[in-house]
Amino acid sequence: MNKLASSAAFAAAAIAALALCPALAQDGTTGGAAAGAATGAVGGAIVGGPVGAVVGGVAGAVVGGTVGSITEADRTYVRTYVVKNRHPSVRFEGQVAVGATLPQQVELYQLEGNPGLTNYRYAWVNDRAVLIDPQSRRVVYIVE
Repeated sequence: MNKLASSAAFAAAAIAALALCPALAQDGTTGGAAAGAATGAVGGAIVGGPVGAVVGGVAGAVVGGTVGSITEADRTYVRTYVVKNRHPSVRFEGQVAVGATLPQQVELYQLEGNPGLTNYRYAWVNDRAVLIDPQSRRVVYIVE
């Protein structure tokens, strides 16, 4: 079996196994993790073969799990809050995307008034508001 076929078979198996996760989930975080893991596994398999699928799956699960824990009500709150509490935008040379790590010079601001969001901060980067995990400084949600 050639490398591409082997990678595709591994990615398909990973996706099939991860597809069961939402059915077993008791909350929204596992569904997001499963979706992130599946997406990461496919991308990793294409780039790095079976090992890439494993690495991509783990990274996708971390990002997907974080995003999956933010409810639609939280997203609505964030959109309203950041528009009312706008700060100067910082120029960022990298791509502003979920999973991107922001440098230390990007100032993070606290979201107030929503107990479900106390573990997050926000920033304005390249004229876009983003929700940040302050421990890792990773973007977990882009406010649209």
